[in-house]
Amino acid sequence: MDRTEVVASIAGDLYATECAVDAAITSATTLVQSMIGARTLLKASPVAGAVSQAKAIEAIAALSAARDAVVACHAELAKDHRRMGYGVYAVGPMDKPDSDDWGQGVPPPPPLVEQQLRTIRPVRVA
Repeated sequence: MDRTEVVASIAGDLYATECAVDAAITSATTLVQSMIGARTLLKASPVAGAVSQAKAIEAIAALSAARDAVVACHAELAKDHRRMGYGVYAVGPMDKPDSDDWGQGVPPPPPLVEQQLRTIRPVRVA
């Protein structure tokens, strides 16, 4: 394998991991929704199943922490990629946000086939 294939392999695995964590979060939230819906259909007390529902919500919180860790891993890999001077990268959907602003009224950037890594200058703080 040459360097490009190795980098693409890691990027593909990272993208697959991000998708898997998102799918797990989706499944867990669907479970909670089903639990609430079933309780409503059965006309059961809100106390019924409260502990199991709380455990499912705990699992969602843990999955959210896992997602944060994968996103942080993605950011660190991007830094490593730039430090090693690997240049152009393009794996996964290219309409991902450059920052955490996406989802807060800021539209994602237009899709790109390739994107050149930017050199970020350190900011000096007095």
